[in-house]
Amino acid sequence: MNWIWWVLILFWTGGFAWLADTARTALRNRHQRKLELMEAQKAERLAVEAAHKPPEPVCGCTHHLAKHDKNGRCHERVEVPTAWDENKKPLRYEPGQCNCQRYVGPQPLSQVYAEELTDRA
Repeated sequence: MNWIWWVLILFWTGGFAWLADTARTALRNRHQRKLELMEAQKAERLAVEAAHKPPEPVCGCTHHLAKHDKNGRCHERVEVPTAWDENKKPLRYEPGQCNCQRYVGPQPLSQVYAEELTDRA
């Protein structure tokens, strides 16, 4: 029965509050480390997925290679500013043709058919 008095004294002096605060802080730190670990795993997974994708043939005008003809001229429609304010900021836009002259991005590889080297007969 003597131990009950020690527990009560510890309770009255705030010993359990210190214990609860320490446990709460430890759980919060553990949770933050788990979240950081999950974010790192997600970033690693996205980096691996991005590494396996071939480069997109996108021009400096941000249009795809399919929007350019054989000479490299872009045929995409864009918004061209037609009116400006006193600070030289565009106020009005109209549809117009892209001014891009040539595509300079990565050239996609052509597909090549090669016959098998082994005889089937």
